Amino acid sequence: MTPLSDSDRALVSVIQKGLPLLPRPYEAIARSISMSEQEVIERIRWLYEIGAIKRLGVIVRHHELGYNANAMVVWDVPDHLVADMGRCFSQFEFITLCYQRPRRMPLWRYNLFCMIHGQDRDAVIANLDRLVEQCDVQDIPHDVLFSCRRFKQRGAIYVHNGLPDRIKNQGAG
Repeated sequence: MTPLSDSDRALVSVIQKGLPLLPRPYEAIARSISMSEQEVIERIRWLYEIGAIKRLGVIVRHHELGYNANAMVVWDVPDHLVADMGRCFSQFEFITLCYQRPRRMPLWRYNLFCMIHGQDRDAVIANLDRLVEQCDVQDIPHDVLFSCRRFKQRGAIYVHNGLPDRIKNQGAG
C-alpha cells in the first residue's frame, strides 16, 4: 500500500473533473492546488505508475463543436497490416479514435476501429471516401456504423467523498 498525501488527493480530485481548455492546463491546475506545474506533471506520472489512476485522456464533445454525425468504421484488416493502416488513419483530423480490438469469430470479423466525425452524415461519408482513397484501402472489407444515440460522456471518477489514504500498488506482493 502506498500512502497518498493531501496534495495527491487534491490533484486527483481536480483532474477527474477534466483539464482546463488552456494552452498550459497543468499550470492552471498547479495554481489551484498550490503546486508548481512541474510538480503536477510529476505527481500525475507517479499516480499513474503506482496504479492510482489508470489513464488520462480527452473526451471530445463533438456536438458542442458543431459535428452532429459520427460513425464507427470497422475494418477486417489482415493482422500484419493493422499498424500501417492505423498510422495512416490517425493522420486525418476527422479521426478521433483509432484502435485495434480482437476479432470475435464467427460473428465479428473486424479488428480495426476508427471514429469519423462530420457536420452531417454526408460529411462523414465524404471523410470516409477521402480516407479510403488516400490510405489505399479500397479492397479492405469494412462497415460504417452511424451513432443513433448520444450517451453521457465523462472521464474516470476516482474520488467521490474523499480518496482513501492508501492505494494498493499494482503488482505488489
